[in-house]
Amino acid sequence: MQRIVVLAGGIGGARFLRGLTSAAPDADVTVIGNTGDDIHLFGLKVCPDLDTVMYTLGGGIHEEQGWGRADESFAVKEELAAYGVGPEWFGLGDRDFATHIVRTQMLAAGYPLSAVTEALCERWKPGVRLLPMSDDRVETHVMIDDPDGTEGSGARKAVHFQEYWVRLRASVPAHAIIPVGAEQAKPAPGVLEAISAADVILFPPSNPVVSVGTILSVPGIREAVAAADAPVVGLSPIVGDAPVRGMADKVLAAVGVESTASAVARHYGSDLIDGWLVDTVDAARTAEVEAAGIRCRAVPLMMTDVPATAAMAAEALALAEEVRGR
Repeated sequence: MQRIVVLAGGIGGARFLRGLTSAAPDADVTVIGNTGDDIHLFGLKVCPDLDTVMYTLGGGIHEEQGWGRADESFAVKEELAAYGVGPEWFGLGDRDFATHIVRTQMLAAGYPLSAVTEALCERWKPGVRLLPMSDDRVETHVMIDDPDGTEGSGARKAVHFQEYWVRLRASVPAHAIIPVGAEQAKPAPGVLEAISAADVILFPPSNPVVSVGTILSVPGIREAVAAADAPVVGLSPIVGDAPVRGMADKVLAAVGVESTASAVARHYGSDLIDGWLVDTVDAARTAEVEAAGIRCRAVPLMMTDVPATAAMAAEALALAEEVRGR
């Protein structure tokens, strides 16, 4: 049985995984999920990326949004707002609240996040092994200009990634991305073992800075991926010099990376990835990636439906075999 490890963020990672499990139904898939987006709201621990993977593969996702639950209502959110309790910019639905309540209760009882995630997946049965990148608290923060600072002072402040992404809609420049707590964090149980035992390691078209990049910021994970015997193949989240979804160009700029398919490949580097898929519209950039020592192919990369995404995943697995045989 082929053992595949995927480093995944939220919507892009979850949708790619649905295609992967369709393309390789007999594979043993371990997903290492980003927890840098985690946030405490209303006294509850919210893990957006883990939940998006769990709901998507378990059949409970709001398909149009790509996040949150299907058939959702928002009575609790409306009641909290009536009491003047915020933040109002982050919308948790009633069904979603239940997940966060169970998670918070288990964490308070002393269970680590990895055990809690496993317990939650017992209900959803996503068909993959879902591991948080770490049981330790890591939160991605974004450095922005402080609008309350003295004019012309150049004052800056750090805000939680969710505030930057959801409330501000990435409408202001990001000067730095800081995975707070990552340096002190340890990989969750099973993470390093899964990487070392993998036959293939995949980077889906998730955000390379605040999703895959945050996972790699946990000490030991990047080193394990770089040292793995398995081929490592990534799929570009940039198509035609623009993000397919979201605002990846804003956070790429914060770390000095151009918003191009080839620049993201070079950002990861040949010491980390062996193969890279770009969309057919970026076929002219394959030579730039190959020049950086990374095998590159141009294939359709738009996840328009499950069959199209399964075809992408199959191409990634084929490139992994090509790299393995070189």
